[in-house]
Amino acid sequence: MSDERVWTCKDALDWTVAYLERKDDEHPRRSAEWLLGAATGLSRVEIYTCHDRPLSREERASLHTLIERRAAGEPLQYVTGEMPFRHLVIHIQPGVFIPRPETEVLVDVALEALRGVTEPKVGEVCTGSGCVAVSIAYERSDARVWTSDVSEIAVRSARQNALYVHVADRVQVFHGDLFAPYTHTLPGPLDLVVANPPYVPSGAMTGLPREILDFEPHLALDGGPDGLDIARRIAEGAHGLLREGGMLALEVDESRAELFAEEIAPHFTGIKVHKDLAGRDRIVTGTKREARQS
Repeated sequence: MSDERVWTCKDALDWTVAYLERKDDEHPRRSAEWLLGAATGLSRVEIYTCHDRPLSREERASLHTLIERRAAGEPLQYVTGEMPFRHLVIHIQPGVFIPRPETEVLVDVALEALRGVTEPKVGEVCTGSGCVAVSIAYERSDARVWTSDVSEIAVRSARQNALYVHVADRVQVFHGDLFAPYTHTLPGPLDLVVANPPYVPSGAMTGLPREILDFEPHLALDGGPDGLDIARRIAEGAHGLLREGGMLALEVDESRAELFAEEIAPHFTGIKVHKDLAGRDRIVTGTKREARQS
């Protein structure tokens, strides 16, 4: 992009699309729109309605840097620093797991579980960007959420997103392993435990796309030999924190959903496997069994 000519939004968009196509970007126009928006502060609609708006020297320099990062394979979400998730725009930074569309289904399932529950108390772990915790609090204005992550970068990101969405007064984010950092702060049993833990089987990690392997945190991906190491620990911990009738909702690898459903059957009832947007087994839910009367 030469500094010697005037570059309008249309010029910049067309050039970026063509350049990213040559760099084998899977969705070059979408990427170009997000990059141009990040460089100029314009929305997607404004990019087209203000197509003859010239870019300043600073905007061209910013766009050039963003384009080169994307062309090198860096995920678009890291490059722009944000992504849409349900009704929100979630801020993302390198080192934090990028939310997937199927996790929006996890939030759907969680909200359905809370239907009819007044002032629900929700526990989450492996929060990453905080997209699940923040979305639940945003869509249920009476909910309180406790959540955690072992990654300090993720904890900072989740806290920032809670602030951006104005739910920080109801979303507490702790640094540490699963429930341990916040168990002592809970005012009573939880109504719901929800999580999107690492669930890629260790042996399948090398088969992931390079864009994932090279940039996203492996700690947020590797779920152990069969992908269920963290999920099992969550289910065990959740059983002691949930009220009778409280629900567990976990996102798992599609090939392990039925196995996990069988494993939690001794402690949970009404177990169901929910499909994601692509029709794959993805979310496992179960209700904590009532204590047996002696």
